[in-house]
Amino acid sequence: MSDLLHALEERFGAHRVVAIPTAPNELPLIAIDIESRSQVTVITTNGLADYKMPIPEKLAGREYNELCFCLPSYWEWENVDNPSMNWIFPWIQKMAQYVVEKNTWFGPGHTIPNGKEALPLSPTMQQNYFLISDPILLEQELAPITVGEKNIHFLTIIPIFEDEMDMKAEKGSAKFFKKFMEKGGTEILDDYRRSTLKSKWRMF
Repeated sequence: MSDLLHALEERFGAHRVVAIPTAPNELPLIAIDIESRSQVTVITTNGLADYKMPIPEKLAGREYNELCFCLPSYWEWENVDNPSMNWIFPWIQKMAQYVVEKNTWFGPGHTIPNGKEALPLSPTMQQNYFLISDPILLEQELAPITVGEKNIHFLTIIPIFEDEMDMKAEKGSAKFFKKFMEKGGTEILDDYRRSTLKSKWRMF
């Protein structure tokens, strides 16, 4: 049992924490069932925090991180043949691999397109960018966790639309997050979510 898995079992209960089998060349993953306003399943990397991110001085103390997707209750994430839901697994592995191989870092506000052409993520989810964020709805549940001498932060991956990406690039992360949360945006994946921006911004 990994140290992170054990720490999560202590936080949530062993019955809510499950190790997900992965290929030998992939990072291990963990699924956590959380009761928030509704049932949420968190899929988190288990081992990215072995890598110390070269973060800016102003973010000192946030060198160790795990990436996670937060899934709604209607997601059948165990159905690996469902193209509307199985894309989360290659993407979380790709992001984790990228940050380590490039010797770089991720932090709140960083964005990643869905491929060079920024295509919709799935037949049901039309968002085409990813936004890295601190937990929003699950701020308490996914608070940093101490494992050995490391204070590990959870960075959530939020799918966003191109117009939201444009606003974030134009206005900055702080203003975008404020607008996003005012409109009820959270880290929970939502196939039915629409852009948080008004049509006049999209036209602009």
